[in-house]
Amino acid sequence: MLTELHIENLGVIERAALVLDRGVTALSGETGAGKTMLVEAIGLLVGGRSDATVVRSGASEARMDGRFEVMTADGPDEIVLSRVVLAEGRSRAYVNGLTATVTSLAEITRELVDLHGQHAHQSLLSAPTQRAALDEFGEIDLGPLRAARARLTELDAELATLGGDERARAREIDLLRFQVAELDAAALVDPDEDDRLADEEALLADAVAHREAGVAALGVLRDDEAGDPVAAALGALTDRAPFAGLVQRLRGLAAELDDVVGDLRGLTESIEEQPERLAEIRERRQVLVDLRRKYGSDLAEVMAFHAEADDRLRELEDYDRRAAELDALRISAVDDERSAAATVGSARRAAAPRLAAAVEVRLRELAMPDAAIEVEVAGDEHGPGDDVRFLLSANPGSPLLPLNRVASGGELARAMLALRLVLAGAGGGGASTLVFDEVDAGIGGSAAAAVGAALADLGAHHQVLIVTHLPQVAARATRQLVVAKTVHDGATFTTVDDVEGDRRIAEIARMLAGSETTAAIDHARDLLG
Repeated sequence: MLTELHIENLGVIERAALVLDRGVTALSGETGAGKTMLVEAIGLLVGGRSDATVVRSGASEARMDGRFEVMTADGPDEIVLSRVVLAEGRSRAYVNGLTATVTSLAEITRELVDLHGQHAHQSLLSAPTQRAALDEFGEIDLGPLRAARARLTELDAELATLGGDERARAREIDLLRFQVAELDAAALVDPDEDDRLADEEALLADAVAHREAGVAALGVLRDDEAGDPVAAALGALTDRAPFAGLVQRLRGLAAELDDVVGDLRGLTESIEEQPERLAEIRERRQVLVDLRRKYGSDLAEVMAFHAEADDRLRELEDYDRRAAELDALRISAVDDERSAAATVGSARRAAAPRLAAAVEVRLRELAMPDAAIEVEVAGDEHGPGDDVRFLLSANPGSPLLPLNRVASGGELARAMLALRLVLAGAGGGGASTLVFDEVDAGIGGSAAAAVGAALADLGAHHQVLIVTHLPQVAARATRQLVVAKTVHDGATFTTVDDVEGDRRIAEIARMLAGSETTAAIDHARDLLG
C-alpha cells in the first residue's frame, strides 16, 4: 500500500505531500489543476518512462518519493522509492536512499501498484497475469502439474549428469579408470603419512652423523681416563656437614646422569644406516608429491577426490542400467505431466467463458452495455492452455482485440475495473494499490453512480486512488483530495487539500453545478449520505 507521496517540481506542482490510507481516495479539481500529474508521479515511481517536459519550468529537476507498506516473511515492513527526472532529460532511481535502476523500481512495484488508464503499467495486460487471473477465478489447482513438471526437470537433469553423449562418457570413463587405478595403487589411508615419512627420512638421511654424535657424547660422559667428576666430588664432600645439602643434589645428579647415559647408549646403538629404507621413503614421498599436484593441496583432499572419482566411475560404468531405469521413470513422468496438463487445460477452458460472462455483467453496470469480453485459451485441446488472452470489443461491430490494443483509455480502465471486481469477488485481485484515471470518461447519471459503487466495492479489497470529474464517483470515496491551481506573479502553483465535512460538501457541489448553489449543496449532501 502507498502510504505517502511527496512531489517536487513536477509540471504545475511545485511541492505536494499526500498521506494516503486504505479504501478509496478520490482526486478531484478543475481541469488543468494537476490531478493527472499526481498519477504521473506514481507512474514514474513504478518505473514509467521519464520525459524532461514533466520538469517544472525553471527547475533543474523533478523529484518523487513514495513510501510503501509491504508484507515480508518477517511481517509488515516499509520501502521508500524515489525517482528524479533532470531537466536535460536523464533520470535517476533510488530504493531506500540507495542508487538503483528504473527496472528495479518496476520489479519491486509489480505486485504493489497497477495504473489503469495508461497501458504501460497495467499488470493485467501481461499474458502471465491474465493466465493467473483465470486460474484464480476458476480455482484451478496447478499443484499436480507443477509437481509433474518439476519431476521431469529433475529426471532430465539426472540424465544429463549421468552422461548422455556416448563418446564423452567413454572419454570420462577412461580418465577416471586411470585416476582411480593410480590412487588405488597409492593405497592412501593416512592423511598425515607424509609428515611421518619426513621425520623418518630426516633420521635415516643423517644416520652416520647421528651415531657418531651419540658415541662422542658417551665418551665425554664416561671417560675412563678422566674419571667420573660427579663421583669424585661426592667422595670429597661426603660426611662433611657444611656440604650436606650439596651432597644430596650431587647424588641426584649422579643418578640422573646414569639414566641419561643408559638412554643415550641405547638410542645410539639403535641408529643404523638403512639405505634401502631411505630410498623407499624418498620414492614414496615423491609419489605423494605427484598425487598432491594432480588431485589436491593435501593428502586429505587427495583421499576425498579418490572417493568421488570411484563413485563417479561406478556410476558411469553402470550407465546402461541406470539410463534405462531413468528412461522408464521419464516415460511415466511424461504421462503424468500430460495428464495433469490436460486436466488444467480442461479446467481453464471451462472457466474462461464463465469469467468472460462475469466481467460482461460488470461492464453492463459500468455504462458499457454493448461490450463483449472473450477469454481465449489457445493451444492443443489436450494441453495445459498456458496461452491465455483477454479480448475486448467495446462497441457493436468492433472486433475483439487484446486488451493492450484497446484505444480508449476510459474503456480500458472500465474493463480493468470490471475484471478487478470479478477477481476481488473470487477472493483475490492482484496488486494492493490500484490507480484509476479516465475510468469515468464519457459517462454520467446512473452509470456514474454504478462506477462509484463499483469502486467502493473494490476499496474493500484494495487501496484505490481515482482521478474523477464525477460527483457520483467522488461521493462514494472514503476520502477526497482536492487539487487546486493558483497563479502568482505569472507562475502557476498547485495545492492538494484533504477536504472533510462542509468543505467536502462544497467540493461535491462544485462538481455538480460548477458553483455552490443551495440546490447543489443539498444535492451534494444527499450524495454523501
